[in-house]
Amino acid sequence: MPEVLKAPLVVEFPFTRSLGPVQSAFLTGLRERVVLGVRTGDGRTLVPPVEYDPVTAEEIRDLVEVAPTGTVTTWAWNHEPRRGQPLDTPFAWVLVRLDGADTGLLHALDTPGPDAVHTGMRVRVRWADERSGAITDIACFEPYDGDPWQSAGPGHGHDGRFEDMVTGIVAPARLDYVYSPGRAQSAYINALAEQRTVGERCPSCRKVYVPPRGACPTCGVATSERVEVGPGGTVTTYCIVNIKAKNLDIEVPYVYAHIALDGADLALHGRIGGIPYDQVRMGLRVEPVWTAGGSYPDHYRPNGEPDADYDMYKELL
Repeated sequence: MPEVLKAPLVVEFPFTRSLGPVQSAFLTGLRERVVLGVRTGDGRTLVPPVEYDPVTAEEIRDLVEVAPTGTVTTWAWNHEPRRGQPLDTPFAWVLVRLDGADTGLLHALDTPGPDAVHTGMRVRVRWADERSGAITDIACFEPYDGDPWQSAGPGHGHDGRFEDMVTGIVAPARLDYVYSPGRAQSAYINALAEQRTVGERCPSCRKVYVPPRGACPTCGVATSERVEVGPGGTVTTYCIVNIKAKNLDIEVPYVYAHIALDGADLALHGRIGGIPYDQVRMGLRVEPVWTAGGSYPDHYRPNGEPDADYDMYKELL
C-alpha cells in the first residue's frame, strides 16, 4: 500500500469587528481597570455585558460598575496550556461571579494546583501591565482574602463614559491541526511531485474529478480508476484580487481563476500569470508553471492556443 500523507496545517486570519456602545464601554473600562456590567429591566447585572436582554430581547444600555473581586462558581483544571492562552503554566478555568454581578465571567485563575481551587473561593482580577482595551487586559484572576466589596449604590460608580473609547478590535483566529489527505488525494499529491495531474473517474457517471475526493459527490460511490489530465486547461471563470494577503509575496492586482484541465469534469483553483490581469478572460487556454522544486504548479499562464468555445466549458463554471 502506498504511504498516506499527513502534515501539520495552520489556518489563520485576523478577525476585525466594530463594537457597539455597550461592548465599547466594557473594553475601554478594562483598559482603565474598571469592570462594567449592564443592568436589565428586572434589575439583574450582567457581566460581561450584552446589548440585548437575554429574556425580553429589549435593548439595554444601563451600564454599572462592579467589583474586580468575586466568587468562583465552577471551575476546570487546565493541565497543558496551549499557545495564546492567558498563562503558560497549568491553571484553572474559572467562572467568576464578580461582586455586584448576577452572572459569571470566564477567565483563568493563577493557582499552584487543582487542590488549591474550590467552588466558593474568593478571587480578584490581576490586571495586565499593558492594556489596550481587550479581554486580555485582565491577565487572570488570583486568590483573594481581603474585605468584601461594598457597592457604591445606584447612581454611583463609573458610568461607562471614557476618553478615547475603543471602537473596534482585531482578534487573531487560528486553527492548528494535522491534516491527512487520504488515499485519493495522497496519490494526487504524489503525482504533482512528478509534474503530473491525476484525477479519479466515477464508475457510475464517468466524470473525472480533480483533485480526486475518493468518492463521487454526485453518485456517492467510491472512485478508484485514476486518470491523468491536462497539462493544458481552460479558464472557466475568475476574479481579480486587489487586497494583498499577509505573507503572500504577490503584488496586487492579480487573477485567481477556476481552471478546467483537459479531461477533467471539475475545475480547480489557480493563479493566472504571464498576462496582464485585465486581459484574462473566460475561455483562455493555459498551462501550468511549476515551482522551482517542481512539486506543484505555482501558477498558470497562457499556452498560445485559441480560446476555447463557451459550449466546451459551460458545464464547468
